[in-house]
Amino acid sequence: MKKLLVLFAAIMLSASAFAQIETPVKWSYAAKRVSKTEAVVFFKATMEDGWHIYSQNVKEGGPNKTSFTFAASKDFTPVGKTTEPKGITKYEKVFSMDVTYFEKAVIFQQKIKLKSAKATTVKGKLEYMTCNDMKCLPPEEVAFSIPVK
Repeated sequence: MKKLLVLFAAIMLSASAFAQIETPVKWSYAAKRVSKTEAVVFFKATMEDGWHIYSQNVKEGGPNKTSFTFAASKDFTPVGKTTEPKGITKYEKVFSMDVTYFEKAVIFQQKIKLKSAKATTVKGKLEYMTCNDMKCLPPEEVAFSIPVK
């Protein structure tokens, strides 16, 4: 009976080690007021070695592109589209197409028009997909809340 309990405990520990959730991408946020009525919100993704996330400009049939959705607010309005730096564009066999992605770190920026000089909070969600040479993780949605002072 004792051997059976030890074996069961070993199996449970092994199973829990394999069940760990992978989180190879960490997000951080900041905002900078550029005038009384304008600010820029920054979204920084930092990826573990070997992992990458995709551009906002991936064509249909490819991986899930990174996207940003802003909650409606009386305090601000997004101006234009969220911008990104030039990424790496390569052919990926798994998608049978050229795709643009970012490795190590990337900063996306969104200009916002403020409706008053008072402090506000920019809220919303972003969605992204991350892959490495071996696999892709399911798309993930992350809520954000960024103070603008």
